[in-house]
Amino acid sequence: MQKFRFPLNTVLAYKQQIEDSLQSEYSAALARVREQEETLEALRQAYRDCGAEYTAACGAGLAILEALAYQGRLRAFEREIEEGEKQLKQLQEQAEEKRQAVVEARKETASLEKLKEKKLGEYNKAFSKSEELAVEEFISAVRARQQA
Repeated sequence: MQKFRFPLNTVLAYKQQIEDSLQSEYSAALARVREQEETLEALRQAYRDCGAEYTAACGAGLAILEALAYQGRLRAFEREIEEGEKQLKQLQEQAEEKRQAVVEARKETASLEKLKEKKLGEYNKAFSKSEELAVEEFISAVRARQQA
């Protein structure tokens, strides 16, 4: 009997390659999300520090120009934080799209792998049956020779 050959092996390999590629893209998207979260946290910390500095300076007496400068910096931080949050949301949506693509690719790969396992099981069953028949024929031939 011939060696087992899965006819869709090239398709399976291609699907696995696509799945690996999508998984890499998903990992990169998650890394961008984490990086943006860190950037956003740094901005928030800078905003808190500036606010604390402003409060301390107000308590010690502050010139109007300095107060306006602090307020301007605080507003700039607020805008940057708002923009960073928008960007974070966008990156999270992109990461979710990549995750969905990975899930779909995994389903396709898994279905082909199950089909391959099923075909291999059928092959092994047929191979065992052919082995049994060969053994039975051999035994019959030996008995026929012994009786002759």
